[in-house]
Amino acid sequence: MLDQTAIAAALGEHYDLAPSPAAAERQSALYARMNRVISPADWAIHAPYVEAINRLKTERNAVILAHNYMTPQIYHGIADVVGDSLQLAIEATRVEADVIVQCGVHFMAETSKILNPAKTVLIPDMEAGCSLAESITPEGIAEMRRRYPGAPVVTYVNTSAAVKAASDICCTSSNAAQIVAGLEAQTVIMTPDKYLAQNVAKQVPEKNIVWYDGSCIVHEQFTAQELRDFRGWNPDTRIIAHPECPPDVVAEADFSGSTSGIIDYVTRELPEKALLVTECSMASNISDALPGVEFVGPCNMCPYMKKITLEKVLWSLHSMEGAVEVDPEVAEGARQAVQRMIDMSRRLSA
Repeated sequence: MLDQTAIAAALGEHYDLAPSPAAAERQSALYARMNRVISPADWAIHAPYVEAINRLKTERNAVILAHNYMTPQIYHGIADVVGDSLQLAIEATRVEADVIVQCGVHFMAETSKILNPAKTVLIPDMEAGCSLAESITPEGIAEMRRRYPGAPVVTYVNTSAAVKAASDICCTSSNAAQIVAGLEAQTVIMTPDKYLAQNVAKQVPEKNIVWYDGSCIVHEQFTAQELRDFRGWNPDTRIIAHPECPPDVVAEADFSGSTSGIIDYVTRELPEKALLVTECSMASNISDALPGVEFVGPCNMCPYMKKITLEKVLWSLHSMEGAVEVDPEVAEGARQAVQRMIDMSRRLSA
């Protein structure tokens, strides 16, 4: 576990990280991307960290990949690439920098390392895990194969390298239906998210989809009744759900899609009011770019994603600690599963 007190003291010896209106002003162009959701006083606290991190990125020849669930000060302030799991996996294959800092959870950093074995991949907090990833093991994959012999295993990227290596091909929430439909097999095993699998089954009825009993702690908490109640109180609100939500929740939504799909939908449709049935930072990160949209209603916070902070990112670049390593044999199997996903997605989208 990181000793935050010791880290703060060590960083204080090298950087002036006191709240600074001057630093905030120097970083005003970045602040303009998030000033609807971060107050000027808070930005004066964040700005010295943002300034130090962006300077260190140049010194270390580093690039920061950030998931859509990161806080606005990370998403807009220091990230070089933002996106959902598929976008980050694809961009990881194009990185030319020597160092990748993964602002997301551990399986994402593993994916970047798998695709860039010669590069240094850092995660600012090794304890930034994922309840969904931890719900499945290679043994779980083997059990599913025994139950459904000959069926290919499509594994969500929200999994460990070892689980990916035990699978045939990976998928993300944005391409899961496309991947499943593109396989020749009639019966397809999907792991580990049962709700994603059930939602994909409705999109690809010609396939017999069987699934593992896993779920995401963020998305499984939403209920259909909650959405019906909210719509009753706010009939003019567009409800947009992530496919990791239970099927009855998705059925209540006006649109369902991956994090990138949600962003594309809201940007295209520009509803007057929108309820994003997903992780809380989604709305915060697109709020300033869409001033005509009022984001309302409940959301759920991911405790793992929120382990990544500006202070931890600065420490990882300063100390070069938190390097992610993957056993070469496991990495090769996982790389093949991820690369098959990327290749199939590109081919089917062409």
